[in-house]
Amino acid sequence: MMMAETMRGSMRHSGALLFAAATLIASCAPVPAANQASDEKASGYVNYPPLKLSVKPALFVANKRGDTLSKIDLETGEEVMRKPACTNPHELATSPDGQHVALACYGGSTVDIFRTSTLERVESFDLSDAETCGGRFPVPCPKTQEARPHGIVWHDNGKLYVTAEGRQSIFAISSPALGPKGFSEFKTGKQGSHMLAVAPDESAAWTTDLGSKTVTRIDLKGSAQPLSVTVGEEPEGISLTPDGKTLWVSARRSDKAYALDPVTMEIRSEVETGRFPLRLLVRPQGDYAITSDLADGSLTVIDTKTSKAVRTIAVSSAGEAENRFQVTILWSDDGSRIYVAETGTDTVAEVDFANGKVLRRLKTGKGGDGLAILP
Repeated sequence: MMMAETMRGSMRHSGALLFAAATLIASCAPVPAANQASDEKASGYVNYPPLKLSVKPALFVANKRGDTLSKIDLETGEEVMRKPACTNPHELATSPDGQHVALACYGGSTVDIFRTSTLERVESFDLSDAETCGGRFPVPCPKTQEARPHGIVWHDNGKLYVTAEGRQSIFAISSPALGPKGFSEFKTGKQGSHMLAVAPDESAAWTTDLGSKTVTRIDLKGSAQPLSVTVGEEPEGISLTPDGKTLWVSARRSDKAYALDPVTMEIRSEVETGRFPLRLLVRPQGDYAITSDLADGSLTVIDTKTSKAVRTIAVSSAGEAENRFQVTILWSDDGSRIYVAETGTDTVAEVDFANGKVLRRLKTGKGGDGLAILP
């Protein structure tokens, strides 16, 4: 994401925020099962039964102002480990086997790989060392020494995908943790290729390009040229439905979310959201999407079948929103919890999706932003 200070300045420049009235319901203990069942029945939002876990549930946080990586035990809510990482780390992704976590080092050019058990760094990939700056469809290479990796996806098939804003491209890294290494670079040709989504079959990838105010489709298998379209004002959040049939994008200056055809890139529908929706994420079950509305301190819940906003979850009160500076969002695998990074207060809010209650706030390092979860 853009630097927090830049967005704060932009928000203040537009005048004092007239925050909508909201109620913050916070609790330090999980909701009792009986109450939760009642809440689910009343709301119509089902929390799926917890998965049987082979590893202990943990949350990993990139602390961009502290240049550190945190590990939080989700059973106790305590930060159990914090280690030095790299300069201005932003987004994270865990490996399919749960053994490693990849960190996009936005303040430089590397993607670093850590063990999830110890946070020991085991690999570091310098994207500025790639053999060519041309990619498959060459464009002039920006005059910069930093690749500025940001958006990151560790695909189920084992390949790691990451945006590189400084090179106007995305990278595919084969065998990022074990085995022979390899790079593939795909040019977007757009400024600020920021967040990232990848098709289930790895046939295509999509980026939101903040500097160019576009969304770009990259053909990862064939020979098609990149396809870029304008989607609202400053598209940033992006997420693909699990079936790969709909691409969802949030445009933070438009206060809207958009459903796109992932092949033609045509806009199918648009949905009003809260203010400044800089992140969007589809639930793992595919039935809902949420936007992280920074200026409101809320989450807008969108029914992906009807493309309608059906609910708003207040994570912060109106007076707290600017101070908390809500950014990254993350679903638990079973879709029962939402984790919301509050960069301004060094906290992550844990939200029950069924009843919309903030269950607890987890302490992180300075400027906690990017989130990844195990299992």
